[in-house]
Amino acid sequence: MILHKGEFLFRQGDSCQTLYQVKSGLFKVTRLHENGNMVLFNILYPGETVPHHSLISPKEAHGTAIALMRSEVEIIPAAEWYRQLREEPGKALEIAMLLQEKVRFMQTRLDHLTVGTPGERLGLLTRWLNEYTHGAMLTDLLTQEEIGQLIGVRRETVNRLLRNTD
Repeated sequence: MILHKGEFLFRQGDSCQTLYQVKSGLFKVTRLHENGNMVLFNILYPGETVPHHSLISPKEAHGTAIALMRSEVEIIPAAEWYRQLREEPGKALEIAMLLQEKVRFMQTRLDHLTVGTPGERLGLLTRWLNEYTHGAMLTDLLTQEEIGQLIGVRRETVNRLLRNTD
């Protein structure tokens, strides 16, 4: 399945009758809280099978995944995935490896959040995203608010940082 920038892969609260393997592209995952606050909490990249929280048992989608660029995903019926998990001994190790990779990614993201200055954090995020975006501008993919959420600063700080890098 091909999705274009702005199209939804899944929405918060969906029943997750389908899992997806990201073949190419990127997705942002946002969560709308009861108080109306929208938070960007994850970036999905090629090689991931998602939603992560439904790899072993079904659970409604925790957030909404939106394509940041033209992206390709393989659709995996959840019933088939769970059948393989029950019947194929190697499937559990496959899932463990997927989750290990995501934990390592999250460790890297935490490292990036604890680096010195906001400018350094912005540089690390930009370099990481450039591995997948083939030169697309960071601000063409994410809003200043979303960039701020990823690097732990306010939107105004992102605005200042972006002006100073031009």
